[in-house]
Amino acid sequence: MISIFRYLQMALLITLDNVYKLYNLDSSKKTEGIVILNQQNDPKKEYTNNSRLFDGLLLGFLIQGSMKAQIHFLEYEMSAGDIAVLQPQLMMDTKSLSDDAQIVTIGLSLDFITAFPILREFVMNNQMRWQPVIRLQPEEIKLQNDLLTLIQNFYNKKPSHNKTEMLRHLVMVLISMISEVYSSLPSNKSLVKNRTHEIIDDFYLLISKHANQQRSVAFYAKKLHLTPQYLSTFLKQRTGKSVLQWIDHITILHAKTLLKTSNLSIKEISSELHFEETSVFCRYFKRIVGVSPKTYRNES
Repeated sequence: MISIFRYLQMALLITLDNVYKLYNLDSSKKTEGIVILNQQNDPKKEYTNNSRLFDGLLLGFLIQGSMKAQIHFLEYEMSAGDIAVLQPQLMMDTKSLSDDAQIVTIGLSLDFITAFPILREFVMNNQMRWQPVIRLQPEEIKLQNDLLTLIQNFYNKKPSHNKTEMLRHLVMVLISMISEVYSSLPSNKSLVKNRTHEIIDDFYLLISKHANQQRSVAFYAKKLHLTPQYLSTFLKQRTGKSVLQWIDHITILHAKTLLKTSNLSIKEISSELHFEETSVFCRYFKRIVGVSPKTYRNES
């Protein structure tokens, strides 16, 4: 089993290009458009909060145990059999894990998604955005787990001419099973996007795009046609973080990712994140993370 829980102290922007380096995976198994992790919790290691953003579609299958997670600002309790479906760029914070937690995660790149019309529709499903945790019917959970085992076996087999194509078809079967769950949900249970969801969504899209350049509350409030005080109070009440805290969260997420996955100097990273001086960036990073960018980069 590959355990990624020793990286729980890191907030990460995960891509298919950097995931192999971040989690010390065997790059010989690298398959175009797909990455698969089989994760087990290690109760001997101290647990801390973990934030992740993935630039494609992320499917998390809780095989055994339980966990608590915040997905797109809402908290969920998951048990064995549950599936977390994360659309591109949705943030997930793992809050807690049972000692016996085991999760199989499948990541699909944007290129993989765009190659299949059904997947493009799948990731645009607004219902999924506010109902990301689902489960199959009891009689289908065994089929799901058998299929996950088969997918992992194909993923781990030696490279071959048709390996990627075979994996794609197997993954599409799994996604079709998930799509059936969403299509069969009664319409009266469909979550209508209200004003609260609308503000959160719009803010999230803005901060994901502009946090590296714009770190003032006034900028986001103006874009959302709200007062700075109202926006900060609103977000604090509904997400647990104020505007400034979210700005710091996203900025540090990008900084940590660049430090761990790129060869850019600290000065270049400071410039990439639009800090006027490298010293200002270093003080900012240490104030929030507790260590300097150099120390963080050199930590195993």
